[in-house]
Amino acid sequence: MKIITHQDILNLNITPSEAYDWSEFVIKNKNTAILPPKISIKPDTMEGVFCNVMPCYFGDFGGVKMVTRYPDRAPSLDSQLMLLDTKTGVTKALIDANFITALRTGAVCVHSLLQFAVKDFSTIGMMGLGNVARATAIILFDKVNDRKLTVKLLKFNDEHQLFADRFKDYDNVEFKFCDTAEEVVDGSDVVISAVTYAGQNLCEDKYFKPGVVVIPVHTLGFTNCDLFFDKVFADDYGHVKHFKYFDKFKSFAEVSDVVNGLKPGRENDEERILVYNIGIALHDIYYAGQIYGKMENSATEVEFLPPTERFWL
Repeated sequence: MKIITHQDILNLNITPSEAYDWSEFVIKNKNTAILPPKISIKPDTMEGVFCNVMPCYFGDFGGVKMVTRYPDRAPSLDSQLMLLDTKTGVTKALIDANFITALRTGAVCVHSLLQFAVKDFSTIGMMGLGNVARATAIILFDKVNDRKLTVKLLKFNDEHQLFADRFKDYDNVEFKFCDTAEEVVDGSDVVISAVTYAGQNLCEDKYFKPGVVVIPVHTLGFTNCDLFFDKVFADDYGHVKHFKYFDKFKSFAEVSDVVNGLKPGRENDEERILVYNIGIALHDIYYAGQIYGKMENSATEVEFLPPTERFWL
């Protein structure tokens, strides 16, 4: 069994286009996967703590991803993944999944943006400017380099300035700093939110212009949109069927069904569209399989000796 560390993955220098292509492949082929609902453990005595366990089989690889959050830990989120060979049942690798999680989340976000935004989008509002937002920007700016983009950033501590500094070398991107969520949303063709806490809706209905696509990465702060947006899409029906306003969605479909031509996507430039990509382990497993392939002859090998014949206690 191989051990693939965070630094091992960084050393691969996975390109933005590779990440996008991997996620696009997963979305298109989602219906070929075995994808049980994730299990979420939230101890009553430990506020803000959770452990999510997500199993998946997809082609030659399967496995289990585990994500934990402990608010007092730095960083609070941690992800690990066990990769399995589906043909033999052999555990191939234990992989640090923190980089994978951020990269695939950004790639899926960009895929939804390009799938559902109006064709000539140019103004993007962004809130919650951590690594997921950075991964999104890395892939987006790589994919869209043929036009001027105005990116409005919600001010928070010094994150907006650090974000703008990170991407200052992109000549076609102009950053504007906003004091409120309303300023970010108002007039934006696309709104991407990766805020990790929102006690209430972030913006009143009136600020969402016709044609906008809203992508709340962590689903927080946009439940008002559930009630008046023209279409809602998600990465998986099981992730949203329990939402408070699910039965009030005007229209719902999985993104994979749109990609495969089974359901309509955007049909005109006036539709307001909401996309809930909650996150499915399918992306992580596929990324892990691709990474394993790149490192098959170089990752650290550890001796792992399960029983080779039936035993009795």
